[in-house]
Amino acid sequence: MANFDLLMHGFGIAVTPMHLMLMVGGVLMGLIVGVLPGLGAPNGVSLLIPLTFALDPTSAIILLSSMYWGALFGGSTTSILFNIPGEPSSVATTFDGYPLARSGQSTRALTLAFMSAGFGALLGVIVITLLAGWASNFALKFGAPEYFAVYFLAFAAFIGMGSAAPMKTLVSLTAGLLLASVGMDSVTGAIRLTFGFEDLLGGISFLVVVIGLFGIGELLSTVQEGLRFRGVASRIDLRDVFKTIAELPRYWATYIRSGLIGIWMGITPGGPTAASFMSYGIARSSSRKGAAFGTGRPEGIVAPETADHSAGSCAMLPMLALGVPSSATAAVMMGGLMIWGLTPGPMLFQTQPDFVWGLIASMYVSNIVGVVLVLATVPMFAALLRIPFTIIGPMIVAICFVGAYTVSNATFDLWLVLLFGLVGYLFSRLDYPLAPLVLAMVLGHKAENAFHQSMVLSDGSLGIFFSNPLVSGIMAIGIALLVLPKLASLGSRFRRRVPVE
Repeated sequence: MANFDLLMHGFGIAVTPMHLMLMVGGVLMGLIVGVLPGLGAPNGVSLLIPLTFALDPTSAIILLSSMYWGALFGGSTTSILFNIPGEPSSVATTFDGYPLARSGQSTRALTLAFMSAGFGALLGVIVITLLAGWASNFALKFGAPEYFAVYFLAFAAFIGMGSAAPMKTLVSLTAGLLLASVGMDSVTGAIRLTFGFEDLLGGISFLVVVIGLFGIGELLSTVQEGLRFRGVASRIDLRDVFKTIAELPRYWATYIRSGLIGIWMGITPGGPTAASFMSYGIARSSSRKGAAFGTGRPEGIVAPETADHSAGSCAMLPMLALGVPSSATAAVMMGGLMIWGLTPGPMLFQTQPDFVWGLIASMYVSNIVGVVLVLATVPMFAALLRIPFTIIGPMIVAICFVGAYTVSNATFDLWLVLLFGLVGYLFSRLDYPLAPLVLAMVLGHKAENAFHQSMVLSDGSLGIFFSNPLVSGIMAIGIALLVLPKLASLGSRFRRRVPVE
């Protein structure tokens, strides 16, 4: 009930003419980011952060979160109409969404996707509402050792539970930690990894890194793949919309199962992409007899979209309550909060309740705004995609460089954008994940400071990380996430090699 009262107070903050305008504008900008290949939610949010410096933190985060919802919806639009996923998490939607649209049922396919996305996001926000107070109160028990254990758990979860190879994830995490350590050590005052460049004394801005990795890097990958648009009819028929809404209850089991998968993968570092693929695979394996998946099966759209959006919204919970982002976009948003002088974690709920609950309330409203706007703007964005990529590509490059320059008005940052664009392209071609690198950059300083403080408290003894049941339990879970997946893999290999008698 306490959370409900706080949520009602949050609606009083979120539902104002100014914030409603920001939600509409954020969702529309997110739709553009999601529709245009070469952009994405992490890059779009990072490009928007410099534009929010003139706003108060509550208005700024409402704008950014609304853009995040719009980006997820936009990725579904291109997946269904053009067989081009605007977001990595929308890849699974192409498997049945595009065939269904090609069969002349584009309105049905789009409505299934958007209503499922809205349901998944709503489910995720409800979970945040119910668990936010408990999670923040639990985190108040944390000291420096407990916080380091949580950061270790986050890193271990990405390695053990991520979809990429563990060694590749470890390389990505290590690269992020090295980038976070560039500049002056806040504890000892030592200068690290600047290589004589005075521009690096203040460190490397994570916004510049994200713009390079996700903006220029993804654009290079898009050019490499030789993008071709193959669109289908994009007119929305309201009668078909209502007919499709009426058939949604028959997929109730898929909705519940996919929503639970998305909630789990959102709170843990699995992320929306892994959630959508897992949900699609489980839906296919548990489906009844009928048309094969991959030929336009409705459950093939419902499952990934529900899981994708519930995971995307639930990723905000560990970021707000514990200060540990579980996705690349949540990590970028957390970096924005730190720029505005707000430290995500349990004290944020105590010191800035208007900010936290205004944000949570805005998620409910922007979710509804997103469903309405995306249905209304499908024809416009479908027409936008018919513009030659030779025109869209240079526009994206210009947006990336302008966004990077506005971070600190430094020409050196433009060279860094180019450098990290190449790094992002190489990571993409070699199947190295980018989310762990962004996570490590955001958490690197916090993890290092927590480790330093722990060592001071214990006179240099690592035993402090096993000194009480709470920190021992968190460390044990982290170690288990590192070891158990590898043991399970070795066990399955051993069983395949042993001949069956």
